[in-house]
Amino acid sequence: MSTNASEFERAQRVLVGGVNSAVRAFRAVGGTPRFIARAEGAYMWDVEGKRYIDYLGSWGPMIVGQAHPKVLAAVRDAAALGLSFGAPNVMETELAERLCAIFPQVERVRFTSSGTEATMSALRLARGFTGRDKVIKFEGCYHGTADSLLVKAGSGALAFGTPTSAGIPADFARHTLVAQFNDLPSVQALFEANSGEVACVIVEPIAGNMNLIRPEPGFHEGLRALCTRHGALLIFDEVMTGFRVALGGAQQVLGVTPDLSTFGKVIGGGMPVGAIGGPAAIMEMMAPLGGVYQAGTLSGNPIAMAAGLATMDLISQPGFFDAIAANCARLVAGISAAAAEAGVACTAQSIGAMAGLYMHDTAPRSFAEVQTQDVERFKRFYHLMMAEGIYLPPSPVEAFFFSSAHGEAEIDLTLAAARKSFATISGGG
Repeated sequence: MSTNASEFERAQRVLVGGVNSAVRAFRAVGGTPRFIARAEGAYMWDVEGKRYIDYLGSWGPMIVGQAHPKVLAAVRDAAALGLSFGAPNVMETELAERLCAIFPQVERVRFTSSGTEATMSALRLARGFTGRDKVIKFEGCYHGTADSLLVKAGSGALAFGTPTSAGIPADFARHTLVAQFNDLPSVQALFEANSGEVACVIVEPIAGNMNLIRPEPGFHEGLRALCTRHGALLIFDEVMTGFRVALGGAQQVLGVTPDLSTFGKVIGGGMPVGAIGGPAAIMEMMAPLGGVYQAGTLSGNPIAMAAGLATMDLISQPGFFDAIAANCARLVAGISAAAAEAGVACTAQSIGAMAGLYMHDTAPRSFAEVQTQDVERFKRFYHLMMAEGIYLPPSPVEAFFFSSAHGEAEIDLTLAAARKSFATISGGG
């Protein structure tokens, strides 16, 4: 019989670390990764047949649940017509029209095959548009694996304690300036020290790759003002937050308009996809109309476009986000209450269908505060919850994700598991 342990041993003989994305290796929590055989609705099953309530959601895109029948039907219909054309298809236009309708400042869209490609291309576009080289990012924010953006990054890089990747030339890294999230003076100081040299500021408007960090009131308004004053572009990386915290993403929640937005995750309905969007005056600097080159053979892939359109149909229904946000809020309130009842320093919070859990008595407001949580306690809690059939992201610095497939039964089961796990931790078990 196939087991998680045997499959991991087998994978390590041919895959680097046994995985194709570092955080999947469970190094941040210890133990053996679960090899998933199938998923449906709010659940996943591993190769041993064990069922888990899924709060990973493929790291965000599964907002309508796994294997939604309407998404699957759209994918099957598209696949029957061909898997990839390397030529224009109508669904690219249709999905771009949806994005432009939801985000008024988005007049033109360029699809990519991943969020990494989208953020990498957005930086190149900002540099080409402004004629400047330097970019400002934030410590602990993760924007994919482009060289310029792996300086003091979040997500897997942060989980492994290597927020600056090896293999990045110093000449690349010197163009990346690092500020502190929720700290406007740190951004202002970088602009002043590099006057006329900063092409853009890129930010996760609601941080999710150093766990969920809420922006302080006025932070993004301040970023908008600084960028405008210094002639730099403001880029919101909404790969994670777009269509998850609200239909109009974090910019709808915050009421702040960026110059460029990057998207991914939800707009592909689980298929590989990314996108850059912004005003025509900026976007048309991109080839074939301008001198900023960007291309991808599988960009606008018909299967991904079909999945994205079906997902957009589902999440655009009236009341969708109100319902999912209310249920997610009930879950995180219950987790915090269960921890308090057991006398364990742990709290949770949510925005829309995105949530964070912290082994700390208050929700962190910065990268520095995230680093003070009790990582060993998180590891213990993680494996106790896994034993109860609750699948959380395998890292203390990652947000977790709720879907419309998670109902009262899944919430109740999760809270029962949390109470049992916290009681075990409190009792020293």
